[in-house]
Amino acid sequence: MSRYTGPKGKLARRFGVNIFGNPKYDRVLGKRPNAPGQHGQTSGRRKVSEYGLQLLEKQKLKMAYGMREKQFRLYYKRALAQEGKTGDNLLILLETRLDNVIYRLTMAPSRDSARQMILHGHIKVNNRRVNIPSFQVSAGDIITAKDSTRSQTLVKRWLEENASRDVPEWLMINKDELKGQVVRKPLGEEIPSVANEQLVVELYSK
Repeated sequence: MSRYTGPKGKLARRFGVNIFGNPKYDRVLGKRPNAPGQHGQTSGRRKVSEYGLQLLEKQKLKMAYGMREKQFRLYYKRALAQEGKTGDNLLILLETRLDNVIYRLTMAPSRDSARQMILHGHIKVNNRRVNIPSFQVSAGDIITAKDSTRSQTLVKRWLEENASRDVPEWLMINKDELKGQVVRKPLGEEIPSVANEQLVVELYSK
């Protein structure tokens, strides 16, 4: 299955949560909290099965990070092979993708925008241009805009427009120098997950 490119407002309404982090979808949910379609307006919908709930949580997490099914399953396998709780490991792997880190640093308004910035060569990691959104960052990595007026103007714009968003403690941003740093690996409990990752683990462990 390819990455979803349809109306994101409908997805937010379907899941009942703003999986994309963009404030405009909070407004959509505030105005239209029901799922899209005529059946979304009814209160007596049939009970969702255990499998259905697990699948729903997987879809939330997968789409929040803009993943394809094959790619997402590979992340689960990597998480399973690591020590510790598989659910926490999965979230940490997803959070330390470069596109997500750019988003968390407020250098982009969304993960999709961060992905485009990376693909278009606007971002450098440790002074080397990286054009792979799934690039896994490590503690100590320095993330900057490319040394071009266009790239630096773009990053400066997003930093100014996203000034109200908080940067997590495991990251650090220097807005004057347009520079971010990965201070440490995030902890599972400090990652604001939009889904129940344990249900995702149960789904894949069957």
